[in-house]
Amino acid sequence: MASRNLLRAIIMGPPGSGKGTISSWIVRDFQMSHLSSGDMLRAQMGKGTGAGVAAKEAISRGELVADDVMNEMILAELEEITGKSFLLDGYPRTVHQAEALSKAQPVDVVVNLAVPFKTIRERIENRWVHQGSGRVYHTVFNPPKNPGVDDETGEPLIQREDDKPHSVSARLDIYQKQTEPLLEFYRKEGKLAEFAGTESKVIYPEVKSHLAALFSTVA
Repeated sequence: MASRNLLRAIIMGPPGSGKGTISSWIVRDFQMSHLSSGDMLRAQMGKGTGAGVAAKEAISRGELVADDVMNEMILAELEEITGKSFLLDGYPRTVHQAEALSKAQPVDVVVNLAVPFKTIRERIENRWVHQGSGRVYHTVFNPPKNPGVDDETGEPLIQREDDKPHSVSARLDIYQKQTEPLLEFYRKEGKLAEFAGTESKVIYPEVKSHLAALFSTVA
């Protein structure tokens, strides 16, 4: 159980699940630090630590950063905020990383956004962008005035490679295979809290209520 004024949490969810939106609401309502694994990785590489150098070399070779290196870097960053509430995003990604985190800084809760893959596919596969400006359209929720072209320039819209159906399906399959062992790890620890739904604004009140039961300081 979390202490009265301290909450250490992890948020998980597949690409397109609304994780970024819900993370921002959690941080806003509970005054927590949002810790992105990517940001922490870049910080350690910028500091030129041994682990940071090893990670940079692995990335330059197009390789995954080894678990032990990731653990060293992320846990070093977490040590700097010991005694503060945080929402960890993007780490851990393997059971080995989760075990290392549990020994160094045990978390209180793992928020998993169980958004149906069908919903995610509909969100992502219907997304189109204007390459020049980065303006994003959605054929259902935010369609252009004229199909297939940008509202302001009249130039054709494109679909990012990652948003194409085959790419979306592949990313979701990889995510499921990689994260199921991790979810099971936290399920066995009794720390996994799963929230199913198709809309962030409907899911979030349940997330907020659950966290409020652990953390009394709610905005």
